[in-house]
Amino acid sequence: MTTSRPLPTLLVIPTGIGCELGGYAGDGLPAARLLAAASGCLITHPNVMNGASLYWSDSRIHYVEGSALDRFAAAGIGLRSVRRQRLGLLLDAGIEAELRWRHLQVAEGCRASLGLEIGPVVTTDAPLEVSLCLGGSGASWGQLGRPELLLRAGHMLKAAGATAIAVVTRFPEDNSSEALAAYRQGSGVDALAGAEAVISHLLSRELGLPCAHAPALSPLPLEPGLDPRAAGEELGYTFLACVLVGLSRAPDLVPLAPGVPGSGPLPATGADLLRIEDVGAVVAPAGALGGAAVLACAERGIPVIAVHNPCVLNVSAAALGLEVLPAESYAAAAGLLVALREGISPSALVRPLQRLNTISADRPSGAGESHPGPGQRRDDTPPHAPC
Repeated sequence: MTTSRPLPTLLVIPTGIGCELGGYAGDGLPAARLLAAASGCLITHPNVMNGASLYWSDSRIHYVEGSALDRFAAAGIGLRSVRRQRLGLLLDAGIEAELRWRHLQVAEGCRASLGLEIGPVVTTDAPLEVSLCLGGSGASWGQLGRPELLLRAGHMLKAAGATAIAVVTRFPEDNSSEALAAYRQGSGVDALAGAEAVISHLLSRELGLPCAHAPALSPLPLEPGLDPRAAGEELGYTFLACVLVGLSRAPDLVPLAPGVPGSGPLPATGADLLRIEDVGAVVAPAGALGGAAVLACAERGIPVIAVHNPCVLNVSAAALGLEVLPAESYAAAAGLLVALREGISPSALVRPLQRLNTISADRPSGAGESHPGPGQRRDDTPPHAPC
């Protein structure tokens, strides 16, 4: 096992695009655990960590909402570890009475059995009216009919002392749809994921707090031929438990620039802050490299590890003109992270080994200068980068 200092790493598996690994509730967790062990410090989003009734706590993994992950990569915020968050629970008024009680009992169970600090609970003034859609690419997305009610309830929770917010909204459902049947059999796209992202992005951007979403749905009928990746979503009545656990130790989002939600007159400072400058690599599916976080990292010269993980998109390194470190699996990506963490050039692990580039002393000044490329980023991170 490596004994070197952590190499903070971003893991991005975009939601709602049907990734073969990470396209279901919590099936990205094993990869996240492996990459956390390899890097010593992993920053990822709820889509990777949420497994409905299943979850995994790891002090090396930072649970950061997707739009906050983008702001972190763009140097708009830093991440500060906390012992615990006070979780506000935001419920959609469109949730039926029995389903509402199921969610409240999950929250009570997490208080009693896991010791989480939860409360207060705020219900929106009227139903939020969530709708679901599929884009031309096949990726899922959605809309809120009453976004102002969501934000009003979120502000109420923040004013009441909540430091992180779990939100549950009533989602439309069609248990007889072909898309749902295909998803339960292991194909197709998570139709809920795009709308979930819209909700959590809106809240987190507005409030500057850690946020995550759980959809409220009626239980599905038993399906003996269920794909193993879909099984985690059908173990209980709600998806809320994993959200509460993930948010309970989600890092604070600390503004680093004026205009960021929650910022004061001056940028925040602090030696205990994890910043994008501390990050040593970003891991993302090879066909989904066009996200804001990945591109922001690439612009900074942070190595991009592109993992073979088929999805409905084909936004590849070639299409974007990016140099990346290719990996056939997340296990291979873990090996690359260990190499970077230990200061081993990934190119030294590839055969044939390229010859050294030599330049003549009489070449014009600057000609032939080398610049950090994938896996060659200069090690300018602080000697004790926080994690």
